[in-house]
Amino acid sequence: MRRTRLTKTTPVIAGLLIGLLFAILAVPLGAQPASAVQPYYDIAREVTLSGTVSSVFKKAPAGMSVGSHLMLATSSGTVDASLGRWGMVGKGALAVATGQHVEVTGVMKTYKSKELFVARNVKVGGQVYTMRNQHGIAVSPQSRARVGQKAAALTSRAQKGESL
Repeated sequence: MRRTRLTKTTPVIAGLLIGLLFAILAVPLGAQPASAVQPYYDIAREVTLSGTVSSVFKKAPAGMSVGSHLMLATSSGTVDASLGRWGMVGKGALAVATGQHVEVTGVMKTYKSKELFVARNVKVGGQVYTMRNQHGIAVSPQSRARVGQKAAALTSRAQKGESL
């Protein structure tokens, strides 16, 4: 009698497993094609804007993306440059004031139906501040400190005449 029960449930379990297999295989068929997905930061579309800082926001006001922002007065109008969450925080952070001339390298994006310039580098008075890496990921204060330590180590090695 036990054998009879076991053989009756085996086709049911097999049927459920086959149904699950078809469901798993059918899910990716409705997925969006990879070519339609645009990257957040496309370095091939990067441009450099030059302008005067009209406003500095260390924390974004309501309606703006998270992080620090510079409002730039350029020859083509006012541009909102997003510096990311760590742009003006920590050691080695960007120090800029209203009225200063800056060059900002980045990519123009649309955020909440508004144009936003996602800044990767900001050049102020000959010094370049890195806000994001080449993939658009914000550079943290700890990462800036590590880069500064490596640069200092390389400089001291070069001054001592050691090979790199």
